[in-house]
Amino acid sequence: MLKTRLIPCLDVADGRVVKGVNFVGLRDAGDPVEAARAYDAAGADEICFLDIHATHENRGTMFDMVRRTAEQCFVPLTVGGGVRSKDDVRALLLAGADKVSFNSAAVANPDVIAEAADQFGSQCIVCAIDAKSVAPGKWEIFTHGGRRETGIDAVEFARLVTQKGAGEILLTSMDRDGTKSGFNLEMTRAISDAVDVPVIASGGVGNLDHLVDGVIRGGASAVLAASIFHFGEYTVQEAKQHMIANGIPMRLR
Repeated sequence: MLKTRLIPCLDVADGRVVKGVNFVGLRDAGDPVEAARAYDAAGADEICFLDIHATHENRGTMFDMVRRTAEQCFVPLTVGGGVRSKDDVRALLLAGADKVSFNSAAVANPDVIAEAADQFGSQCIVCAIDAKSVAPGKWEIFTHGGRRETGIDAVEFARLVTQKGAGEILLTSMDRDGTKSGFNLEMTRAISDAVDVPVIASGGVGNLDHLVDGVIRGGASAVLAASIFHFGEYTVQEAKQHMIANGIPMRLR
């Protein structure tokens, strides 16, 4: 049986790790390379860097950060934020990323997923979906940090991008992000059931039971968290042991 992955997420702005609630009210959570090194040592299965203020101006900063992290960490590294083309994918892979995540660019043009997957393989192409509940059993994709509605149904879009070649979905509930109220399990389950690639549940973890729920009730292949780890509420090993105690196969080292 495949092991479930536990992924600390580092939201990066201007070269620092930050964390907010519903994508706003950001507070500093440290140096990203140091944080990544600590999570690697703590036994994280992967690390995710998301450049939340991605612009061409700070692209060089991001490449440098990825390069320095890859030199010091040995777990897979997923990088996203401002990725617009297969050329961006190539540059980030050369800098040391293992996987690259598209978000707004894929919403604007889903064929960018196909172009990148054709060149580099689906295994390293992730599509990040940020969605909000808009009606019972219906979730809509929002872009630009949740400020711009798209009218696009999240479940239908997940099906489309996996058909285009995305090897993984990073699914964030924007309603839950930073609230510590748990994943949107109904949305997670709907998308997990709709696609045949791994789904990473994101947005809302406040305790270790939420991680368990994301896998058992949400059907996620991996669970992503930030606040509970960044600010020392729980360790990666505590989280993994709790998940194992609830019957979820985890990798220990």
